Amino acid sequence: MKKVVLAYSGGLDTSCIVKWLTDKGYEVVCFVADLGQGLGKGEDLDAIEERALAAGATKVYIKDLQDEFVEDFIIPALKANAVYEGKYLLATALGRPLIAKYLVDIAHKEKAIAIAHGCTGKGNEQVRFEVTAEELDAKLEILAPVRVWEFKSREEEIEYARENGIPIDVTKKKPYSIDRNIWGISIESGVLENLEQEPPEDAYMITSSPSGQSTYPKYIEVYFEKGVPKRIDGRAYKLKTLISHLNEIGGLYGVGRSDLVENRLVGIKSREIYEAPAATILHIAHKELENLVLDRELAHFKEIIALKYSELVYYGLWYSALKDALDGFVNSTQKYVTGTIRLKLFKGNCVAVGRKSKNSLYKKELSTYGKEDKFDQKLAEGFIKLWGMPYKR
Repeated sequence: MKKVVLAYSGGLDTSCIVKWLTDKGYEVVCFVADLGQGLGKGEDLDAIEERALAAGATKVYIKDLQDEFVEDFIIPALKANAVYEGKYLLATALGRPLIAKYLVDIAHKEKAIAIAHGCTGKGNEQVRFEVTAEELDAKLEILAPVRVWEFKSREEEIEYARENGIPIDVTKKKPYSIDRNIWGISIESGVLENLEQEPPEDAYMITSSPSGQSTYPKYIEVYFEKGVPKRIDGRAYKLKTLISHLNEIGGLYGVGRSDLVENRLVGIKSREIYEAPAATILHIAHKELENLVLDRELAHFKEIIALKYSELVYYGLWYSALKDALDGFVNSTQKYVTGTIRLKLFKGNCVAVGRKSKNSLYKKELSTYGKEDKFDQKLAEGFIKLWGMPYKR
């Protein structure tokens, strides 16, 4: 019997895929990557494994990859200030190359002829999985059942799951497609496809409604060392715990929601909503610290690099030569990015209100309009004449 390793989430699509592939004559081995999507409790892991086995899988691998995900994927993207189209902090996109890497590893271990995923032909995830897998082992066959099977809607999949006794959490009333990890949550489908409709509150999972928050703001301080967050309010945390802590705090104050009509890699536009409290807080804090310690030309050029970096991640090119080269540039910019940023969380907003760094390029005696001003304003006339000289006609 042909063996295939499936990237299994425990959701509707991949649960149906297990049964569908089994009926096609494959032996299905499932791989569940714990990237911080709430699988920490044993009962959750047990439920996912039982669901896969109930659908027909012969074996289930479950690996906790949170530390590797945070250190090798999230932190490089944070240092780069990578945000796709100004709103998407790339949580799902960052996780795919790591999952693909382990799919290939397990396929080798199991002597499987193929790997499989639950991505649609309209989405970006198919590209991220397949480009990575082909780079790591081009001989492995790649199966994408959702692109070829007979189901035309999620409602039909729900019926298929029920008919075959596959336990699922999704319902026809709430048919959202959700992908979650420690860096954020991506939510699509259902009523969200109506661009004129505000996302209903039941679509959100970890953030409270900003309009329902207390009248009192929350202040926190984030300390970075060479671009890496180390402490919150003076207390040191491991990276995984630090992000989880900020997800909890930010979620309580409604921070990290975004609603985006984005340009997918395949050429269509789609409406996605995202929740990323920790990612939002850390991105704002990191960017503000860079504004304090990087010189103007470096800071401005890095914004160009950030745009390209976000595109490479979004396009599934994590292991590309260009991305590796950009990492070299980004890492060279982080040697002075050490300091503390004070942030105010209030009714869904996150705003920097205080900045401190031993590498600060801000000089109060040059910026002030008070009596301690040491800026020689008489020099400005000559500067302006020289600066404007190329533009005189």
